[in-house]
Amino acid sequence: MIKILFQDDYILAVHKPNNMLVHHSVMANNQLEEKSLVQLLNDELKAKFYPVHRLDRKTSGIILFAKEKEYVKAFQELFINNQIQKTYYGLVRGFIPEEGKIDSPVKGRDANVHKEALTYYKRIKTFEVPIKVGPYETSRYSLVELQPKTGRLHQLRIHMNKISHPLIGDPKYGDRFHNRMFEEKFQNQAMFLHAKTLAFVHPFTEVKHSLETDFPENWKLVIQKLKD
Repeated sequence: MIKILFQDDYILAVHKPNNMLVHHSVMANNQLEEKSLVQLLNDELKAKFYPVHRLDRKTSGIILFAKEKEYVKAFQELFINNQIQKTYYGLVRGFIPEEGKIDSPVKGRDANVHKEALTYYKRIKTFEVPIKVGPYETSRYSLVELQPKTGRLHQLRIHMNKISHPLIGDPKYGDRFHNRMFEEKFQNQAMFLHAKTLAFVHPFTEVKHSLETDFPENWKLVIQKLKD
């Protein structure tokens, strides 16, 4: 059952689980037999919903849907004009600096074109575990808060890799040795990127909303194991 975080006459905000497509596309035609988030919402709520923005298949967290097609543009403009505050959390390899910004172009959907991309990050917590990966006797990780100021495809995943602190569980930009260790030691195959909060002024009601969703269960289990 999909967890609903907020709804009114215009939008629906839900928690997207990890490893679920928002909707089927040409690129994902080999997964047509599995249900997308759009299809699950349609089945559960008996209504059609229109995604306002996107989350990668392997990213969990808040996503907005418009209840009518004509409402989509007004909400998309919040994202385009940087009028929506997005906060993600990630678990990355290594001890990341306390805070910083990454201002580095990212390839858009057209792989030949680089577009400006900006991400701010802040370290929340660090972990060191007595497990050998590579040449070191212990392994280090950081829980990091991420605020993207642009919305490029795979932006946060690329930016974390750019500063040598890739997201754990990222199959494309991550460190396969650390990913494998998390699979073997923690029975985790998920990517650690979670869209935790969205804050915005509603374009129709002009009410300010601050939406939040909890961490997935696999996060809680793994973080507890890292602490122990």
